[in-house]
Amino acid sequence: MSKKLAVIVGAGPGVSLHVAHKFGQNGFHVVLAARNKVALEEFTSQLREEGIAADYIIVDAGSTASIEAGFKSIKEQYGSPDLLIYNAAVIAGGKPSSLTSEVLTQHLQVDVVGALESTRQVLPDLLAKKSGTILFTGGGLSLFPSAQNASLSIGKAAVRNFALTLAEELKPEGIFVGTVTIAGTVKSDTYYDPAIIADAYWKLYTEREEHEILFKQP
Repeated sequence: MSKKLAVIVGAGPGVSLHVAHKFGQNGFHVVLAARNKVALEEFTSQLREEGIAADYIIVDAGSTASIEAGFKSIKEQYGSPDLLIYNAAVIAGGKPSSLTSEVLTQHLQVDVVGALESTRQVLPDLLAKKSGTILFTGGGLSLFPSAQNASLSIGKAAVRNFALTLAEELKPEGIFVGTVTIAGTVKSDTYYDPAIIADAYWKLYTEREEHEILFKQP
């Protein structure tokens, strides 16, 4: 029996790598998608050393054309994804009064439009088989916005609403959508340890009950 396929867009060394490990250890074939080839090669090698089926593909989450081409290549090489995890975001500070339309548009292209376009790439196949999962990495700024991080606050609020409205729409179709809202700085050996946060993604995937997990230190 072939492994289920998980694609993680915006793969990096923190949450996404630990999520890849979590799902890979539970029988998934994981494909990491991001811009940095050197980092992707390192992550993939690390996962393979742990016995996980892992591959990578170069994708720029800020380019709809790159996302479309990347998923086309994934389908040709590995098949249709059963699970999409969207983890990409522009992490940049800045006050709302200093934002320009160009900067905000660039950030939203990654934070929100990339999430939409990645979803569009997997959705037809998920609808056809009436099963599958889409998970988003959210941020506490969506609930507790900060003037020091205006564009990220706006982007995380938008992707959270996209995730929750998508969950409502797709639930009758057998497709589960969820988001992990991380209200803190991800760091090993803290409450926001990425290995612990990865368990929240697995909980959403396996239990398929609540559509949002708020990861916030009491």
